[in-house]
Amino acid sequence: MITAKEVRLMSIGSLQSKRVSTAERREWLLFALLVGPNILLFAIFTYWPLLYNGYLSFVRWDLLAPVKIWVGLDNYRFLFSQAEFRLILFNTLYFTIASVVLTAGLGLLIALLLNQSLRGRNTVRSIVFSPVMLSGAAIGIVWIYIFDPRYGLIDALLGFVGLNSPNWLLDSAWAMPAVIIVHVWKTIGYAVVIYLAGLQAIPRELYEAVVVDGGGAWARFRAVTVPGLSPVIFFLILTTVLTSFQAFDIIKVMTNGGPVNATTTLVFYLYEEGFVAFNAGRAGVASVLLFGLMFAFTLVQMRYEDRNVHYA
Repeated sequence: MITAKEVRLMSIGSLQSKRVSTAERREWLLFALLVGPNILLFAIFTYWPLLYNGYLSFVRWDLLAPVKIWVGLDNYRFLFSQAEFRLILFNTLYFTIASVVLTAGLGLLIALLLNQSLRGRNTVRSIVFSPVMLSGAAIGIVWIYIFDPRYGLIDALLGFVGLNSPNWLLDSAWAMPAVIIVHVWKTIGYAVVIYLAGLQAIPRELYEAVVVDGGGAWARFRAVTVPGLSPVIFFLILTTVLTSFQAFDIIKVMTNGGPVNATTTLVFYLYEEGFVAFNAGRAGVASVLLFGLMFAFTLVQMRYEDRNVHYA
């Protein structure tokens, strides 16, 4: 038989559970009020355009006609049957991989140098980082003159050793390397700053322990620097891959995708088809493929993070 005391305890427990559930509902309501607007904005300006681009890749539309003609996979079949489009895919991968490797590799070398106690180190850091803050279009215009095969700075420097400057921006063999050089020059300061932050976070005691064990500079780099920088390297490669896939302004100003599509990448092709040729279907295909490549690279890097990145 239930006593009066037990009844009171049950009533108190019931009241407490109601208070807890009310508090939880209030917390969820506050969470929805704070996060809801952000989710709504993401849905409107990110998720919906992504889905709509996928839909456009299955239609034929000139952005002006009131009716979109459903063509299914015809846009995909047509583009993948074109040698020109396969060249554009190759250009995209070539530009991205070369830019990321050079930015990550040279950035690390410069960061290791600037991490030493050198006179004027802070000034050099500022100079190295300054291109990151400049407009890509402005940088492209300056480098057009630097690459000029008759009066450019590179021609003058090569002239000292008796070499002739190639026609960088009008030769299909040299145009892509020229664009990659400029893109790396613009972004390498970002990599240097990120690396320096990671290097300064590595405890000095770890280097001293390697020295005590008889290890040299290479042993310190392999056993301490690389593991200590692994989260930084992962973050840097992820961001530079995404940045390289979306590089547009430098290519537009310096080569306009030429010569003969030698520097045309997916994002530039998307612009040309969507906003110059008014072919929303083919632009939609380029958008879907660009998203797919970026997503695939991100997945691969996430797998790399699980196995090789050390946060301890």
